[in-house]
Amino acid sequence: MSSLLGGGGVASAGADVAGLLDKAKELDQLRKDQDEVAMEINKIHKKIISSPEMVDKSVDAIVAKLRLLYVQAKELAESEASTSNALVGLLDGVLQSGVSAAPRKKIEVGEQKKKRMKSDTDTPRFSSASMRSQLDQAANLKGEQVAARVKSDDEKDEWFVVKVLHFDKETKEFEVLDEEPGDDEESTAQKFERKYKLPMSYIIPFPKKGDPSSAQDFGQGRQVLAVYPGTTALYRATVASHRKRKSDDYHLLFDDDEEDGNLPERAVPFYRVVALPEGHRQ
Repeated sequence: MSSLLGGGGVASAGADVAGLLDKAKELDQLRKDQDEVAMEINKIHKKIISSPEMVDKSVDAIVAKLRLLYVQAKELAESEASTSNALVGLLDGVLQSGVSAAPRKKIEVGEQKKKRMKSDTDTPRFSSASMRSQLDQAANLKGEQVAARVKSDDEKDEWFVVKVLHFDKETKEFEVLDEEPGDDEESTAQKFERKYKLPMSYIIPFPKKGDPSSAQDFGQGRQVLAVYPGTTALYRATVASHRKRKSDDYHLLFDDDEEDGNLPERAVPFYRVVALPEGHRQ
């Protein structure tokens, strides 16, 4: 990462952002100028409608002024189109260079705090620089097990471990199969009923079992969504203690899992623990 963003990369990113700001200011000023010209044109139009006898006396001057204003309006509109195209080009360049991952100067302390708070609660379902990369990541999940919100009502959301059968890039929908134990003894019709078509927002990829570094590290006290031991269902839980290594199991306290008035700690592999979705109901 440092090789991509170091040295000239950061300088280039800074230049791109500075160019974006300059063009945005230029576009804003052009629109203000257009508004002023439009107001002047409207004033003359109203004058023509309300006092036609005055227009007859100075028709040449009014026509000349109107023509000048319309020429100005045309030139400003052309400048706006040119500046907008330049902005689009700069934005494309920013996206292609990956500048979104580069360090940036904070604009406002308040905004920065909001972003930090949001990042603590948001579920990183698909890392994304563009919609195309999100769709590619989703398509690559075929055959993988993921966490899926298969049922939802006014009171609670139900999440299960499912297998991805197919991802449609056009509709942006997953077709998944609930592989709950006992499928072999059920009829074909019942198996078919265990298939679901779900939007991308209802799917959370699990961390790679063989790559602990790909997983988020949830600290003690953090609420997560995790597979309850011995089942394929996911429930809200709280991390009970710190782990020494990212490959270690989590020790979790599941909500509503009381035994003799206490919440027992349950060991859950790191690759069966994901961030708690915002607004989760249980």
